[in-house]
Amino acid sequence: MEAALDKQPWDIVIADYFLPGFNAQAVLALLKEKELDLPFIIFSSNIGEDVAVAAMKAGAHDYITKGNQARLIPAIERELREAVERNTRRKAEQALRESEKRFRSLIENALDIITVLDANGIIRYGSPSVQRVLGYKPEDLINKSFFEYIHTDDVQRVLTAFAPTAGLRDRASLPTRPVEFRFRHHNGLWCFLEAVSNDLLHDPDVAGIVVNSRDVTARKVDEETIRHLAYYDALTGLPNRMLLNDRLAQALAHAHRNQQKLAILFLDLDRFKTINDTLGHSLGDRLLQEVAQRLGGCLREGDTVARLGGDEFALLLPGINQVEEVSRVAYKILDTLNPSFNFEGHELHVTASMGISLYPNDSEDAQTLLKNADTAMYRAKAQGRNNYQFYTSTMNAKALERLMMENSLRHAMERQEFVLYYQPQININTEQIVGMEVLVRWQHPELGLISPAKFIPLAEETGFIIPLDEWVLRTACAQNKAWQEAGFPPLRMSVNLSTRHFKRKDFVETVARVLKETGLDPKCLELELTESIVMENAEAAIGTLHKLKEMGIYLSLDDFGTGYSSLSYLRRFPIDTLKIDQAFVRNISTDPDDAAIAILIIAMAHSLKLKVIAEGVETEEQLEFLRANRCDEMQGYYFSWPLSKDAFTQLLQNQKMVTN
Repeated sequence: MEAALDKQPWDIVIADYFLPGFNAQAVLALLKEKELDLPFIIFSSNIGEDVAVAAMKAGAHDYITKGNQARLIPAIERELREAVERNTRRKAEQALRESEKRFRSLIENALDIITVLDANGIIRYGSPSVQRVLGYKPEDLINKSFFEYIHTDDVQRVLTAFAPTAGLRDRASLPTRPVEFRFRHHNGLWCFLEAVSNDLLHDPDVAGIVVNSRDVTARKVDEETIRHLAYYDALTGLPNRMLLNDRLAQALAHAHRNQQKLAILFLDLDRFKTINDTLGHSLGDRLLQEVAQRLGGCLREGDTVARLGGDEFALLLPGINQVEEVSRVAYKILDTLNPSFNFEGHELHVTASMGISLYPNDSEDAQTLLKNADTAMYRAKAQGRNNYQFYTSTMNAKALERLMMENSLRHAMERQEFVLYYQPQININTEQIVGMEVLVRWQHPELGLISPAKFIPLAEETGFIIPLDEWVLRTACAQNKAWQEAGFPPLRMSVNLSTRHFKRKDFVETVARVLKETGLDPKCLELELTESIVMENAEAAIGTLHKLKEMGIYLSLDDFGTGYSSLSYLRRFPIDTLKIDQAFVRNISTDPDDAAIAILIIAMAHSLKLKVIAEGVETEEQLEFLRANRCDEMQGYYFSWPLSKDAFTQLLQNQKMVTN
């Protein structure tokens, strides 16, 4: 029997109770052992009621006596049918068990958190992932309000999304859109969850609101990082231009609604580029970071300081009642920047120029307010730096004029609008011409002759000063050579240098190339430097000056006494001439202090074996004072104004005739 069962599948077993060497009880035991659910019908002679009952208890499905064969066929059909039903039901139950097992595994290992809430928001079930994600044991949350773990600022938003929770709204309209909120972790910190809900309160198998939550903390951190990069300056951590514009728009709307004033303060560090170029960008960056920290300490509650780029900052001051409030902030900034900055042994003194525009006085438009503050900042720089200026409507006209001049400046050289003038330098005893200072003028086709005081600072800012300097040097050297070739005696020609040109690495090579191309003897060229040029980086300047001296070029220090050069450096500079600034010469015959300074400069220069030239000599009294105190040379209106090339040629011709 066992072999037969193993050989092929059976549909039904019909057997006599008594078999040779076997009986129905043994077959039933075998079927049970093999876990075979086969219909088993005993078809036998009368076996007695007790035996029949025992067989039925052992698993027989029916007992039919051989005398009642009419029941056999219906019984077979019934048992086969019921066997099919049992098999189908068994497979369904097995599938259900497997499905439940898979679902349980998914729930236990899911990244998402599944909670079931009642209509009042009380937690009735929490999936195992609660512990992995939030640190709570699921049973610890049971019978607790879901909302006591949510950040108070987010509760209303979650209530709106989970409308049936707490019975606030009709359950039939439960939205299923995702909602983000902060949920308190077991460690006390806030994490971010994104959840969707499903109203199954009327489903008897669930009878609750199923909330599927996902931990999105990492994503929120990434989003915040991206937002910070988009709205904050990477170097200083301050808001950038984009965030400033957003806050300014909000502040303008608030000021308009409440009829308040606000101020924009535009700040630019003075001479920051010099620090950056001299000491390197790394130290410059550290300086900007420290400046940002100091500016932050000047803010009132609700103010914003932003870095716009480079060394430019802007402050937004909302809720202004009196203009004096803005002035106090501006004064505070100037005072805050006044103490020196110390980096790697360098003591740096930094000042700032600031421009201020007011809403609604100067404009009701954000970009116009910023532009007006920028315009006022340039006015502050023009006023000597380290100050602040409020915007006025006249500044726009000046800014427009400046823009037009800048555009014209870029084309002035190709249009040959620059001309050189020459001011004689006179031996104070013989009153003979011994040299000249070269001065550049701009012959503008519409504005006429423009003074260097107007266009040289603009050329410095735009970088145009480099080609302009080289043009002046080349043109002047060529003209000096032309005068010599015309038979005039060699004269020393003094050419002014700009800071930017002097600091260029190829400056010495440029001078050498110009001398070679024009054929001028280096001894006929004197380069004129200011104290500020050589003292910006004194050690580097000394090296450059020695290279120029080795070429045979004369060197003079202009405006001596107005800067900050020390005597120790003065001794190390290989210069030939000191020039007394006209600020001391102007009142030299009437002001004892100016007279004393001039006498001191002359005596000191002579002790260092330097020649002295006085600038701005306009009266005979000034001339006699300088002559009496042994000044060597002078230049000024007393002898001659700066002259054009032709006029200076005539002056040389007249002197030649006199000396002959």
